[in-house]
Amino acid sequence: MRLNFRYLLLAVLSLLVGACANPGSPDGGPYDEEPPRVIGSTPIFGQVGSKNSKIRIFFNENVSLDNATDKVVISPPQLEMPEIASKGKYIEVKLSDTLKANTTYSIDFADAIVDNNEGNPLGNYAFIFSTGENIDTMEISGTVLNAENLEPIKGILVGLHSDTTDTAFTQKPLIRVARTNGSGRFIIRGVARGNYKIYALNDADGDFRYSQKSEMLAFNSQTITPSCFTDVRMDTIWHDSIYYDSIVPVHYTHFMPDNIILTAFKASHADRHLLKTERLVSEHFEIYFTAPSTELPRLKGLNYDADNAFIIESNATKDTISYWLKDTTLIYQDTLETLVTYFENDSIGALVERTDTIEFVSKFSHEKQVKWAAEAHKKWLKEQNKKKKKGAPYEKTPPVAELGMENRIGNIAPNENLTFAFKEPLAVIDTSKIHLYIQKDSIYEKAPYIFRQDSVSCMKFKLYGEWRPLQRYRLVVDSAAFVGIYQHASQKIDQKFEIPSLDTYGSLFVNISGVDESKAIVQLLSSSDKPISNARIKNGTAEFYFVRSGTYYLRTFIDRNGNNKWDEGDYSTGLQPEETYYFPHKVIVKARWDINQDWNINDYPLNKQKPLEITKQKPDQNRTIKNRNAEREQGKKKK
Repeated sequence: MRLNFRYLLLAVLSLLVGACANPGSPDGGPYDEEPPRVIGSTPIFGQVGSKNSKIRIFFNENVSLDNATDKVVISPPQLEMPEIASKGKYIEVKLSDTLKANTTYSIDFADAIVDNNEGNPLGNYAFIFSTGENIDTMEISGTVLNAENLEPIKGILVGLHSDTTDTAFTQKPLIRVARTNGSGRFIIRGVARGNYKIYALNDADGDFRYSQKSEMLAFNSQTITPSCFTDVRMDTIWHDSIYYDSIVPVHYTHFMPDNIILTAFKASHADRHLLKTERLVSEHFEIYFTAPSTELPRLKGLNYDADNAFIIESNATKDTISYWLKDTTLIYQDTLETLVTYFENDSIGALVERTDTIEFVSKFSHEKQVKWAAEAHKKWLKEQNKKKKKGAPYEKTPPVAELGMENRIGNIAPNENLTFAFKEPLAVIDTSKIHLYIQKDSIYEKAPYIFRQDSVSCMKFKLYGEWRPLQRYRLVVDSAAFVGIYQHASQKIDQKFEIPSLDTYGSLFVNISGVDESKAIVQLLSSSDKPISNARIKNGTAEFYFVRSGTYYLRTFIDRNGNNKWDEGDYSTGLQPEETYYFPHKVIVKARWDINQDWNINDYPLNKQKPLEITKQKPDQNRTIKNRNAEREQGKKKK
């Protein structure tokens, strides 16, 4: 009998469908949990006398590169960008620069090499070869931190110079380089024996030298001499992911130094140039510079008289300056043509005087401003006429424009004061309209106060009072107590507030050692790493009073020049940034408690001081093999 092929095919398909319908889906086999393995290379790893600028590294499976641009670092540094690519089962690196004679080359891949299937990382892998007869095997390692706040700096370039003169860093490219990881950690490989200077550089233009003052940098005045010795560490042999079999000693080569700390900073003493000018509103204009100065610019009006024409508001460093026009006719003048004379750095860095003709053009023309004012008046008049016809109360004169103001009244500790910040300079300050009262029984009586302008800003003021805990106060500021130079008047303020009980606060006494107390400033920090208050050290102790209950942190810096603020360094003069230290633990302040905290700033190395809770640059997560087979088995057991 002849078998019908069509029926045979249908029978086979039905069996397959039935098999697929069985409980428990078929297993596709175990996941690949093995990292890629190097099986060869050209040139051979560690080869000497190589002349090949094209390197191929072969693997037992297909591989790919994860973020090679940021992770792969080649020493000596390449001025021409190398080509780095994964091609199936090998990685190819083409060096565009001419190979240097008698030089060890290292290609540090970090954890960039992964397999194609599961992304299993090879781990920290570096390929080394030499164009000379020997391989340089020394290593130097350490950490780069932000000098001001000890934040680890990720991705900054760290390099060496065998030329130990100070000019090498600015005139020659670094000879061996590495990049820091998320912990700020670096390892420079393939180093020859000898003496070196070490630097860190945020290399903006890719020339491997400090060529721009805007580049973040760190330098060490000490000369470094690499060395090594055979050391022993204890290693764990694991039975599985939970249990271990034994702990055994392992001999390894320990390279020194391995604990270099570089504190990086960005010089604020960058070349001074005119950055920009703007006149966003007609009442004032701004001039911005790229660096501080000790003098304000000189202004001469070409189509107006600039003498006594402004109220000048400048920041402390005189690189951001606002010019408020006092004359109404100038406010409505669309263009103010001005000669601006200022100091800037020339091509060799010397300060020279320069004069520019600048047109300060109002963003909105005089016609538009007059039109808007007329429309606003028309709208107000229409509203008042409606009220008049209805017999409702109405205003006969237009209201005075309100003076913009921000104030802090209430919620202050006994050692704090009320603050006022205005949106424009003041023409009138009538303190007879400021009334401070203190409650005695049920009656408010007048209380003394002092109203004083801020030492830096002409638009900020403080009201000083004799604040008593648990005492209620009332501040009344009559309308028009403050009138701005553009006739904007303040509104009435009538606010009651109470000074909290002393039981609300605690005190913190920091007994600090290891510093010159005549120069150190201790800062109490919030959980966001922001200073809350500063204290000088007296008799070995920094005292903080009226501290609210909560969790705090501590930082101190050495105020070498006595200006009460942290200052960066200056490479041109060999000046290091002012030293910064962190107390490595949080400090808990409780109400009604006096907390005494001992702190020796030298108990921990700098890279171990800053608490992780307030460290913004967290360490990189180690890329590990995915244990997916075990996860799948666990899933089956749960079913």
